[in-house]
Amino acid sequence: MTAFKTLTPSSLDREAFIATFADIYEHSPWVAQRAFDQGHVSELEDVETLHKRMSDVLLGASHAEQLALINAHPDLAGKAAVQGELTASSTAEQAGAGIHQCTPEEFARFTTLNDAYKARFQFPFIMAVRGSDRHQILAAFETRLHNDPDTEFREALVQINRIALLRLSQL
Repeated sequence: MTAFKTLTPSSLDREAFIATFADIYEHSPWVAQRAFDQGHVSELEDVETLHKRMSDVLLGASHAEQLALINAHPDLAGKAAVQGELTASSTAEQAGAGIHQCTPEEFARFTTLNDAYKARFQFPFIMAVRGSDRHQILAAFETRLHNDPDTEFREALVQINRIALLRLSQL
């Protein structure tokens, strides 16, 4: 089990816990709130245990709540990234994948794929991009565009939980 580097979750009261973990799931503090409200916060001393609880909260949420969380995610190399409007975590994740180094043609390709993906699935393409480069992301985009909507919805949740684990491991 991996200990947190900078904090001890069990030492946090409810308000501090929610504030600390509010954006682990993009703009969705309700995940942290429900994780805390399940009790036994003393059991959440390592990254994997807290991630499991938060992941279970997401997977147990209603379809509407899951969809709202999916829609809280920004487009990869989208307008928010270009205009500097991403959360700090999203900015770092996209920069780490080299998205900020896209050529004009690659940005255009991202825009085309973002638009096609959203037209097909009615939510943004989500991928845990840490460890990938922009070429791998574009390839995944093109492959996943062929999935059926139910498969892609489930994949979005898988990717969101991967992003959450990566974010928790930075704390």
